[in-house]
Order: sequence, then structure tokens, then C-alpha cells
Amino acid sequence: MKAAIIPVTPLQQNCSLIWCTKTMKAALTDPGGDLHKLKDGIAKAGVTLEKILITHGHLDHCGQAGMLAEEMGVPIEGPHKDDLFWIEQLDSDGARYGMEAKSFTPDRWLEQGDTVTVGDLTLDVIHCPGHTPGHVVFVHGPSKFAIVGDVLFQGSIGRTDFPRGNHQDLIDSITQRLWPLGEDITFIPGHGPTSTFGRERQTNAFVSDYALS
Repeated sequence: MKAAIIPVTPLQQNCSLIWCTKTMKAALTDPGGDLHKLKDGIAKAGVTLEKILITHGHLDHCGQAGMLAEEMGVPIEGPHKDDLFWIEQLDSDGARYGMEAKSFTPDRWLEQGDTVTVGDLTLDVIHCPGHTPGHVVFVHGPSKFAIVGDVLFQGSIGRTDFPRGNHQDLIDSITQRLWPLGEDITFIPGHGPTSTFGRERQTNAFVSDYALS
């Protein structure tokens, strides 16, 4: 597996291009905008886009996912169906924030314990509510790699003051569903630099073992 980060939208959201080095089939996770940048990234990597993966329904993560899927002729997988209400209001949210966005219907909603494939790669789906109720995380165990959206950041955690956000659910998602995957997991967050679960367990002021003790 290889991965590249392509920041998009004025919010500098980390859209990730991941691909299978054996088949050169790829997926874009959270293509929220700047589609020209994403298509350039696909071309530069020399890969074939196979599908789009969505962690959650916020504007900066999926506002232009449906547009890209239609243009490229690929399916959208994710998030969990509890984020349907966010996806249904993408058009109005885009107008509110001055960003082009369009609602869509995923080809596949994802549940805890599901898997998604990219070429010959298989990624586990972890349902991690809290930031949004339908947020999912994608984990490739053999590479010790995860894409966590806005659940966890280097030194911080996702906001929970949005509709149907829940702080305790977010803490539980991180500590009960992410930490058991191992401290050596490197993750790409929805914004900002990468980190590891181990580093955040040691240093994160919100979810470190010390902070929660």
C-alpha cells in the first residue's frame, strides 16, 4: 500500500489517495473539493481510481464526492448511514459556506466490522461515532495504517458541538475501538499532521492514558 495526502478546500482537509502497488488500483478518501487537484494527483501517481471512500458527512470531507464519482464513473462507499442527514444537507451547507457541494447517495453504507477493498488490499471499517454519529475509520492492518477522519488529531480530538455530536461517544470510540488496534498504527487525520496511536496515548491532552486516569 502507498498513500498520499492532498489537502483540499479552504479548511485544508486531508484528502488521501491510497493505492495497491500490485494492481495500481486506488481510492480517494474524503474528496471534499478541489477536484482538479485530486485528478492531478491521480495522474501523477499513475494509478486508476477504483472507488471513493467517505469517513463522514461533513462538507469539507464529501461536498464534491458525488460530483467526482459521477465524472469518474466510480462508486462511493461510506460513511455509516447515521450520517445521512449530513449528506442530505450538503447543497445548503455549501451555499452557506460559499463552497460548491452536492448531495449524493453512497453506493454502499458501511457498518462496524465491514471491510472495503482497494485493488488487492482489504481495509477494516471501524464505526467511531462522536464527531458525527455515522463516522467511520479505515484501517489496513498489514501496513499498520489508518485513516481516521475527524475522530483524532495530533494533540487533539474532533469537535462534538455539531448536531448529534457526543463527547463521551467520541472518547469511547477512540479508547475502545482505536487504541486496541495497537500503538504502532500510523494515522492520517482529517486535518493537520500524521501521528501514531501510541504517541497520542502518551501525549494527547484529551485522550492520553494520563488524561483519562
